[in-house]
Amino acid sequence: MRKALPILVLVVTIAGCGSSSSSSASKSAASSATSTAAASPPSTTTSSGSAPCQNVALPAAEGPQHIPPPHLTLNPSRTYTVTVVTNCGTFAFTLDVKQQPKTSASIYYLVKRGFYNGLTFHRVAAGFVIQGGDPAGNGTGGPGYTVVEAPPANTQYVLGDVAMAKTQAQPAGASGSQFFIVTAPNVTQSAGLMPDYALAGKVVSGISVVEKIGSLPTNPPQDGMPTTPVVMSSVTVSTS
Repeated sequence: MRKALPILVLVVTIAGCGSSSSSSASKSAASSATSTAAASPPSTTTSSGSAPCQNVALPAAEGPQHIPPPHLTLNPSRTYTVTVVTNCGTFAFTLDVKQQPKTSASIYYLVKRGFYNGLTFHRVAAGFVIQGGDPAGNGTGGPGYTVVEAPPANTQYVLGDVAMAKTQAQPAGASGSQFFIVTAPNVTQSAGLMPDYALAGKVVSGISVVEKIGSLPTNPPQDGMPTTPVVMSSVTVSTS
């Protein structure tokens, strides 16, 4: 099964690009409109952002999942906040229900099922994203269903944006359970990340925890699995 991941394009002085996956893809920069999920900067306050990650065991990989697709609709007038507790600290993000209702409902559904509890952040790409939510633990797994909901064409991916990973072969906005969080100011401008990835939401607290995870050493270096396992011990959602 192919790995689900956002494609990283590096622009060099003359011409050229490289991909963080085994198959490279050249993508041009998107428009200069601001992200639909980035109306306000993420909070940098957290009680555990400066503490070192606790040492935990790497969970065993899970086999293929066969979860039925969700059939629910979230109330766009409510706020849904997902809280993620990891051994590196806690952060929270709100779901983008108004602009990405199907994607938000899928995340809500999986969280309510306890799907993410015990899963890892299996990929850290320095100065780009952190990625997790894969039961296989290596970028190839998912819940057993796919949601397709293309983001707005003017989407830019900026610091704290939470978006859904997919393979290159899947259509724009396809998603399962894997998500990534942007750790750079704007990866649309700096890395040419096109608006192909459904927006799940925006980090509203604990961005320093996200950045700490994003600074961990990896194998291979710069873009790989963190050498210190990062485990989501508890993922919950609240409604207000």
